[in-house]
Amino acid sequence: MKKFIVSLVLLVAVALTAAGCQEQVASGGKMYFEEVDPEILASFDQNLSANSNDFGVRVFQELMADKNIFISPTSIYLALAMTYNGASGDTQEAMADVLGIAGVDLEKFNKNNLALIFLLQEADPSVRLNIANSLWLREGIQFDRDFLERNEYFYQALIAELDFSSGQAVKDINRWVSDSTEGMIKEIIADPISPETIMFLINTVYFQGDWSEAFNSRDTRMDVFHNVSGETVEVPFMYRSGMTEYLKKEGEFEAVRLPYGTEERLAMYVFLPDNLEEFVDMFSMEEWSQWQKEFRSLNGVLLLPRFEMEYEQSLTAVLKAMGMAVAFDDNMADFYDMVAWDDNQRVFIGEVKHKSYIKVDEKGTEAAAATSVEIAVTSMPEGQFNLKVDRPFFFMVHDSSTEEILFLGLVNELD
Repeated sequence: MKKFIVSLVLLVAVALTAAGCQEQVASGGKMYFEEVDPEILASFDQNLSANSNDFGVRVFQELMADKNIFISPTSIYLALAMTYNGASGDTQEAMADVLGIAGVDLEKFNKNNLALIFLLQEADPSVRLNIANSLWLREGIQFDRDFLERNEYFYQALIAELDFSSGQAVKDINRWVSDSTEGMIKEIIADPISPETIMFLINTVYFQGDWSEAFNSRDTRMDVFHNVSGETVEVPFMYRSGMTEYLKKEGEFEAVRLPYGTEERLAMYVFLPDNLEEFVDMFSMEEWSQWQKEFRSLNGVLLLPRFEMEYEQSLTAVLKAMGMAVAFDDNMADFYDMVAWDDNQRVFIGEVKHKSYIKVDEKGTEAAAATSVEIAVTSMPEGQFNLKVDRPFFFMVHDSSTEEILFLGLVNELD
């Protein structure tokens, strides 16, 4: 059986500045989502959108064997959501179960994603959050028109045909990615493109997140961090004192909420658990929903490491374990809704990869994540706290309006 490969690549980048508006295909650039139909925004279902959070937590829990972890649930979910638009039969059912959308109408699902992306971009005038999509097609291949139109409309994807046999195609795609991420991710496609590859689907999310109240760099001092291995290292700790949203669950964890921008919708939550592994294992959307209500503004001291890390992991085994094995089976997977042919050429997922980067400093947060989906055919006094994050900790970046968890991370070791 002849096999073709479709590579669908999702990139998410968070950075400190933003680029201009949409550029031409050859030079790349970011694409800002247009105004969305008010009826679509009005029909936004937060409960449906919350499935991406639950999905992301389950993926995160599957990765707990790793030393440090940093993923974007939003990025992985959107990549698979676009892929889902080309699935049918048992493959569609399996993906729907894993994504948490079993029984949900495809158009409703797509509309909800469109509304979510728009609402995230409009979260805060002082926080830059831009999402762009593109589909890069091999010249001469017939793709299913409905599949392309759904991605073009609901995900507002730029669609372009390229000569994949030319090295220029790699340069054009990578330039678009680099421009869209302000150079944070300079390359996602390797040269040469495999002759079996017929499509790349790329999504970028660009985020500028300065703290609502910056840490004063003059207060930063070197101190000891206790790695999970038992080794101690000296790293710079950022210092802050004053009123901070804080939560302590006796015998479980301490946590703070550190908002971004003027609206303070977007925020990083830092959790310092008594037992990190047990904390991640018990973390759920039900627990998270309850904890959010319990944060209180308290006067106290926070010492948080200034850190950065890179992360790269294949998610193929994780997604198979979560129930999507059929989508990776070259004899059973069904992605015929991606292509315009109807013969014995089987379409299936070859591999899903995730790569990410984050930097946290006195000013704010800089991060980037990339997800690629390859498809083949064939104790303090009351009212005060003193939190020193000097051992392994868990963190997330969250939007309080849509309840979307944009990023999840775990720091077991620092250099």
